[in-house]
Amino acid sequence: MQLSLLDRSRTRVGVPDAEALEATVARAVHAEQVGYERFWVAEHHAVPGIASGTPAVLLAAIGARTSRIRIGSGGVMLPLHQPLVVAEQFLVLGALHPGRVDLGLGRSVGFTAPVRRVLRRDLDAVESFEGDLAELRGYLEGTAEVTARPATDRVVPMHLLATGRGIDLAARLGLPVVVGGPVLDSDELPEVLGRYRREFRPHRGSTPRVTISLDITVADDDAAARDLALPEAWAMALSRQTGEFPPLEPVAAIRGASWPAQVRRRVDASLDRAVAGSPATVRRRLERLVERTYADEVMSSASTYDRDALLVSDRLLRELVT
Repeated sequence: MQLSLLDRSRTRVGVPDAEALEATVARAVHAEQVGYERFWVAEHHAVPGIASGTPAVLLAAIGARTSRIRIGSGGVMLPLHQPLVVAEQFLVLGALHPGRVDLGLGRSVGFTAPVRRVLRRDLDAVESFEGDLAELRGYLEGTAEVTARPATDRVVPMHLLATGRGIDLAARLGLPVVVGGPVLDSDELPEVLGRYRREFRPHRGSTPRVTISLDITVADDDAAARDLALPEAWAMALSRQTGEFPPLEPVAAIRGASWPAQVRRRVDASLDRAVAGSPATVRRRLERLVERTYADEVMSSASTYDRDALLVSDRLLRELVT
């Protein structure tokens, strides 16, 4: 099983946003040093808790500071972009860092209505995602009517971030699939992934490949790891109340805050979904997850307020998989 990281450049209360970007680059360097397979970054627009909305720009900085680890997007939200522009961005990255770049693609169109509006995205617009994927693939493979530059013989691989019907789309297009979110808790997930593998249509020799993405935090004991996971769970619970995903707060501040009953339920549910614990606890949870899904790769999307503790968690997690 391969092991990777997804970093969303989470901001912290009282800390400039720029430090979140610096921390993402530093975390990527550390991930390479301790032996991770790949390091991905995300795309979120006008979200107070996330500093980066431009994966390609951030990946250029990460690529310049690393030399081996694969780098990629988790993911570029294709409905927000012209496929040619996405192809050009990732062809440039692929030329600068040959053989190291992945293009993970999703279909989200914005966190809130005001953000969708300024992105010029209408939720009632005609769905064109599958067609856009095919167009983008043509540019990356050099088979489109227009040749995207820089032209190259080395194709940047596409991955599809998917839940539900998106998993079936990945099978139909012969793409690797990255699965995360609520679908991981579904009793139907093994059957859905089984169908993905059975109905997979190879493209240029591709084979089915499943990556499971979820928050994973590791510490000396279960209680400490659960504390590490608390800032992210707290932010998620607040976002459900306010409609705005906030910066991370210190654990002590969260413990001292008012916890309405609904927020407490949401925090507890989020912590239960996450994989947080001692090395032994996390190993057991991951073994059960892989037995259930036959995943080829696990990608941790964890974050926490304490950046040093996050780096320790990354190291401990990497040491679990040899």
